[in-house]
This record gives sequence, structure tokens and C-alpha cells, in this order.
Amino acid sequence: MRIAYVYDAVYPYIMGGVERRVWEVSRRLAGRGHDVHVYGMQWWAGDPDIEREGVHLHGTCRPLPLYRKGRRTFFPAVLFAASLVVPLARKQFDIIDCQHFPYLSALTTLAAGRLAGSRVVVTWHEVWGDYWYDYLGLAGALGKAVERVLATGSTFPVAVSDATREGMGKAGVRGVVPVIPNGIDLAWIRSIGPSPVASDVIFVGRLIREKHVDLLIEAVRLLRRDLPDIRCLVVGDGPERQLLEAMAAELGVSGSITFTGFLEKPDDVIACMKSSRVFVLPSTREGFGISVLEALACGLPVVTIDDPANASRMFARDGCGLLSSPDAGDLAGQVRTILSGSGYDPAACRAKAQAYDWGAVTDRVEEYYRGIWGR
Repeated sequence: MRIAYVYDAVYPYIMGGVERRVWEVSRRLAGRGHDVHVYGMQWWAGDPDIEREGVHLHGTCRPLPLYRKGRRTFFPAVLFAASLVVPLARKQFDIIDCQHFPYLSALTTLAAGRLAGSRVVVTWHEVWGDYWYDYLGLAGALGKAVERVLATGSTFPVAVSDATREGMGKAGVRGVVPVIPNGIDLAWIRSIGPSPVASDVIFVGRLIREKHVDLLIEAVRLLRRDLPDIRCLVVGDGPERQLLEAMAAELGVSGSITFTGFLEKPDDVIACMKSSRVFVLPSTREGFGISVLEALACGLPVVTIDDPANASRMFARDGCGLLSSPDAGDLAGQVRTILSGSGYDPAACRAKAQAYDWGAVTDRVEEYYRGIWGR
């Protein structure tokens, strides 16, 4: 099959969960003999059309900052959406898999795909619904309306989690929606040893408001009362970093919390997980949570927030961790339980991660593509 993926951010130049999915699946499909192309902003220098591991990468426009003050910027989304129409309409792909966000590029991909006679899959990673109003205020009505237009116009929608599928139904997606989850590279994770720098608690993710790392900092302050030597590692970067570091200093816990910033080598992130004792994700919004799965594959229990918008909470069950309310005291209590040796089983953590290897995920993606290709 001739397959195209569409997303403005491209792995490994931008390293997020959506980028990881596109890259891991596309390179495996290319390895199986498919002609695979990825369309995104040109984050690399030189020729806009390059090849990596058998995957053709196409930079359709110059890269622009995707975030400003922690929020997605509007003009880059418009620029990227406009840059897609001609190349996608001309190439006549069998399958175009467009990530649902940012919505404008998904809408132009649907239009270009119909012109070319391609089957356009829209992969949904989360649904915002009324959260648009928290994100943009009154202007959120426009965002919610665009989300609904995409929902009703998606002929071949895919969800990455059951929580996302439920939200898609509320947004207006019709018919049966298959769930094809994200994954992890189990063989790679097994090959990495622990870091020489040990910690008790680790967070991995982008430092944005929705991740609520402030709750973790406050929880560390509470835990220090009976665990004065507790060590917390915050891995990642983002617009909230300076505020969070200032908060840690103000609460007097800077000596207990290390902010590593962005770690360029993914191996280093896994090594840090393997030298920690509990993975904490205080996020209230997660479309999936690849970092949570990676932690489980390391045998690390997870503490996360019990919120319907947090799809990663499905992993913190069955001996794999604990759920907390969005309260620092409750979060500290759940972490304390894990650190005491209760509430989890490392073997159960690893077993749960087994079903999410990228190879198995790619099998499901390929099967779905073949099923709609002949329609």
C-alpha cells in the first residue's frame, strides 16, 4: 500500500506521544514493504524531502513555534494546513492517516484525500469538548465547533483509547470506531540498564499546566515530613518550568526535586525510570500516556489522577499502581503507600505492558488499512 501520515510535528525533531506513534508505526510499515510517507513541517535542515529508515519525510512548510505561553499557536496551524492540499491531492495515496490535531490540517487532508480518491483515516488522540472553554475562554466555542465539524466529517475515524472513543461519540463521530492504541518498544526497554542516579519518585512529560506538576511538588513537601530524604526527578521541559522551579524553591523542597530538562537521548529517560521507585503522572488530561506504559514495562508502579479525561488511569489498576484525586494530600498518600511496598506487583506491571508492543500495534494498523483499502 501507498501510505501517508500527516502531522505538523515530526519525530525525532519533536518528541511527543503523537509524533512517536506516527514514527514507530510508519517505519515498521516501511519495513514490511509498504511505500510510507510522512508530511509535516520541515524541522530539519537542507532538502525538504529526505528518507529515514525507509520512510520518506516531506517538509511542506517552514517550521514555526507550535506553542506560545503553553498554548498552541494559530498561524502555524493555518500555514501547515494550506501547505498540504497540493502534495496530498497529487500523490494519490491508498491511505492517508491524519492526526486529528491541529484540526485545520485534518480538514484540509480530508478535502485533498477526497480529490485524490484516497481513504483518509483520522486518528483521534483526545477530545476536548467543553475543555475548549477552559483553554480559550469564550473563543473556545469556535474550537469546539471545529472539533465537531471534523467529528461529523470523519469517514474512517480511529481512537487511541476507550476514553477517546467515548469522547468522539459525544463530539458527533458516527458509527463503529476501532480502538488502536499507542505502543512501546519492549525489546529496546529491556536492553537499557538503570541510571546510576537513583530517585524515589519520577515524572516524565512536557511541563505544561495540564500535567499539574505543581501537585507533585506540593506532595513532595508533604512526604518530606516522614520521608526527609525523598528524591524526586522531574524529566522534561516546557513553558511551566520556571514557575515550577520557583514553586519548589518557595516551598523549600528544591533539595529534594531535580529538574533535568529535556533529555535528548530516550535511553536516558528509560534509565532514569529503572532507577526510580514510583512513576507519578498528576495529569488530568491524557489521550493515552505512552510514558506510563514505558514505566510499567520497567516494572515501575504508577500513581495518576482519577479523572475521566485522563486515559492513562486505565493502566494504574490490577496491581499496577494507584489512583489519586487532584489533591496534593491524596497524591502524597498514594505515593507513600507505593513507597512502603504496597499497592503494586512489578510482575503485573510488566505483564500489562506486554500487549502494547509497537509490533503488535502495527499489526492492527495494517489490518485496519487493508480492510478499508478495498472499500
